[in-house]
Amino acid sequence: MAPTSRATLARRLTALVVAAVLTLAVLTLVGADRLGLGAASAGEVQSPAALEAALVGVDATFADRVSAAHEAAAAAGVPLAITSGARSVAEQQRLFDEGVAEHGSAEAASRWVLPPDRSAHVLGKAVDVGPAEGWRWLGEHGAEQGLCQVYENEPWHFEPLVEPGGTCPGLEPDASHTVGGERGAGRSGR
Repeated sequence: MAPTSRATLARRLTALVVAAVLTLAVLTLVGADRLGLGAASAGEVQSPAALEAALVGVDATFADRVSAAHEAAAAAGVPLAITSGARSVAEQQRLFDEGVAEHGSAEAASRWVLPPDRSAHVLGKAVDVGPAEGWRWLGEHGAEQGLCQVYENEPWHFEPLVEPGGTCPGLEPDASHTVGGERGAGRSGR
């Protein structure tokens, strides 16, 4: 077997680096959880370090509640991971702009994503969770920690709407029923 030249090794190394960068770019743009690559989507519990990182910027009292729910889910053998927590105004605006492009109008997009001035994520008072087994469990047990599902069409979205042990209010049909950070009157008992 002939020795490999430095130029050939450099080209191979460059190709590997480019492939790694492209892979990271795809994971960043699409999201590892959406591709089924996140720890929780594989049925594993989110590590304490990953949970702490996911809660950066989240209201401290809310973060404590989410951490307690995470521990309770783990004790019940249910994977629960934070897939989105606090967001910057710029990040929320980007998501909203993408929603408008996808759904065709601001009104239609607002069923799924709100502009920054109406988003609880920007205030550090909302988390999205996964996988499906985790959000189903949190939907049933979240009120024990004061965490409530807010929208019928987003079973993964939770906010601190009641004190721990309270009763969560009924669901809004979708995010468009949120006006200026306040929930509409469309809630029924839940």
